[in-house]
Amino acid sequence: MKQKKKYVRFRHKIARIIIMSLIKPILKIKYHYSYKKFKDIKNRPYLVLFNHQTGFDQFFVSVAFSKHLYTVATEDIFSMGFVSKIIKYLVHPIAFRKSTNDSRAVIECLKIAKEGGSIALSPEGNRTYSGRTCNIKASIAKLCQKIALPIAFFNISGGYGVKPRFADKIRKGKVRGEVVKVLKVDEIKNMSVEELNRQINHYLYVDESKSDQIVKSKHMAEYLERVVYVCPKCGLSEFRSNKDEIRCLNCGLHTKYKGNNEFEANSLFKFKNVFEWYSYQEAYINNLNLKELIDLIYEDDVLLSEVIVFKKKKKIDKKAKIKLFNNRIEIENRINNFVFMFDDISTISVLGKNKLNIYYQDKIYQLKGNKQMNALKYMNIYFRYVNLEKEENDANSEFLGI
Repeated sequence: MKQKKKYVRFRHKIARIIIMSLIKPILKIKYHYSYKKFKDIKNRPYLVLFNHQTGFDQFFVSVAFSKHLYTVATEDIFSMGFVSKIIKYLVHPIAFRKSTNDSRAVIECLKIAKEGGSIALSPEGNRTYSGRTCNIKASIAKLCQKIALPIAFFNISGGYGVKPRFADKIRKGKVRGEVVKVLKVDEIKNMSVEELNRQINHYLYVDESKSDQIVKSKHMAEYLERVVYVCPKCGLSEFRSNKDEIRCLNCGLHTKYKGNNEFEANSLFKFKNVFEWYSYQEAYINNLNLKELIDLIYEDDVLLSEVIVFKKKKKIDKKAKIKLFNNRIEIENRINNFVFMFDDISTISVLGKNKLNIYYQDKIYQLKGNKQMNALKYMNIYFRYVNLEKEENDANSEFLGI
């Protein structure tokens, strides 16, 4: 009988030591990162849950632990050909299909736990746009109970100010990380799924929208248009940023974004921070009558690719165009035009700063726009359509994808 290959390997530990020695100076110099080293005298494996603020969060978490953490990562990093093979060989992250129920990822988590390895994952599955911890699916609690490892809750703070999801440049500020709570296996077993879910939401909740930290940058508002697309004065719109200012292209409404992560108040602009604007935008979309939007809503120029899961990305057209309507997305390209009816799409997700994944039948199409593209609006409108098709008493009827 052929012996099954082990997931947990000694080389992963060696690779971790080398990688951390290279990463630590970057974390200290660029992010001014400080952390409280997690000490466990029994040297047990853990399930580490962390809130998600920046693209470097997995490193913020890893340096605080002495053992290798097998981190759950989106399928996007497993679809980069030879680079993905190197990453898998060195540290073997756990592949997860974003915005889907991936049984393969669950099986891999259980295998690692059985072999004595530690796992790290962000239950949000998304970096925060607003500064506050994002929606956490109730199914995460069930997964935690299946894995049956003690849970270490790791809080990252300051990351939203220093490197918000919409920004390209790092601001001068400080990031902090530490374990704020540990749940023992016996405690987890004695909890209901609902109670464990409450614990997860409680200990991972971080509100950076009202942070007292002052960050320094000449580009505070740069690429905020990746987040906002609803104007408080004229509704659905587009924005452009320049240094510390952001402006509506339709009506000209503008404001400045300051180093305390707050907007400059004026008579027409009432939002204090990004969270308030983001919340207003979500409420606007959740009250939107899609049937009234009979014409083209938005369009963007994009690079169109097909994601061959766990292998590569196959470029289809560098100069494609995505068009958003009230019940579908159309993609014009030089090879073959696509019409994705919302009813036929499995789901839509936003990756990174401005990449959009459309899960259609058994394929994944990825669209990457220019630096000003707002991918969020496509996902939000899709989820608004889906929610309108659900029962009115659905508890998640206002969920817009993040």
